[in-house]
Amino acid sequence: MDEIRGEQIQGDEIRGAARGTAPVPLSVLDLVTVGQGRTAGQALRTGVEIAQLAERRGFHRYWVAEHHSMPGVASSSPAVILAHTAARTERIRLGSGGVMLPNHAPLVIAEQFGTLEAMAPGRVDLGLGRAPGTDGATAAALRRTDRLNEGADDFPQQLMELTRFLDDDFPDGHPYARIHAVPGPVQATAEGGVQSPGRPPIWLLGSSGFSARLAGVLGLPFAFAHHFSAQNTVPALELYRDSFKPSTVLDAPYALIGVAALAADGEREARRQVLTGALSMLRLRSGRPGLVPTPEEAEAYTFSPMEREFVDNWLVNIVHGTADEVRSGLDDLAKRTGADELMITANAHSGEARLHSYGLIADAYGMPQS
Repeated sequence: MDEIRGEQIQGDEIRGAARGTAPVPLSVLDLVTVGQGRTAGQALRTGVEIAQLAERRGFHRYWVAEHHSMPGVASSSPAVILAHTAARTERIRLGSGGVMLPNHAPLVIAEQFGTLEAMAPGRVDLGLGRAPGTDGATAAALRRTDRLNEGADDFPQQLMELTRFLDDDFPDGHPYARIHAVPGPVQATAEGGVQSPGRPPIWLLGSSGFSARLAGVLGLPFAFAHHFSAQNTVPALELYRDSFKPSTVLDAPYALIGVAALAADGEREARRQVLTGALSMLRLRSGRPGLVPTPEEAEAYTFSPMEREFVDNWLVNIVHGTADEVRSGLDDLAKRTGADELMITANAHSGEARLHSYGLIADAYGMPQS
């Protein structure tokens, strides 16, 4: 496999800085969840409010994740959401956590994120995954094919093609040598052209060992989905670090982990809020996706023994409680995994609960109030 060059990317565009007393940089992963009685428009407006709060309080980046055919998740179009958010923020890094590359032609993603880079220079991350972000039937509709495994197996090739479009450096004789992603570097070579030298840094996302090893071999930053694959976190991070080869992108490994965490004014209230997300996930895994239920509905729900086991196992991996309890849980997780950054996702029925949680976590770490 060719090396991913990324000559225009500097490590300081990837590495964050811890603020306040946080053990590592803190960031936000937003699923743009839609609760019962709420509209997608309200959820998207909450997403902007979360990004603005994160910017004020010193969180390093705000990412959105591509999902499809899920009524309770309004993040099917990361590039559109990020463009909207870029116009309403000034400093915070914005990115995809991630774009599911097999769902798209690499040229399209290069164009979308080249456009975002032109809108918000030096603030855009391009996180890539190889899962569909949905069920098999929806993935087939997205890709116009039912050969889904082929798309995942072709991921390294798709990644290299996307990188060459971003850098505009297909070799002479390549079928795509005369094709250019615009906005992009080609504009600097046109007569009278001036183009920003930067491009979004590529991150690889994963919940198992495949992307961990690939990110290490290519010398790329890595993001692991601890929030739904906690049992694989430590092995995947070890594999990434063991596989890492210094590159022009990074001279040392840099790994963040996605963490489900929610703080509230009391333990009971935190439990009420996270139970809504657990019930929503139970319904999704049971083939009954819907809007995120209210805390009242979640508390009143009668769980079967099998459902109760699923929910209890799900809640074990959500750091929740008072602000001090969440701070302690995040500190322990950073120490146990050695993660270079924690990306917090707060899933609850209401936007107000999610906003309050991020504010409480920032307060617990004495993060700035700019």
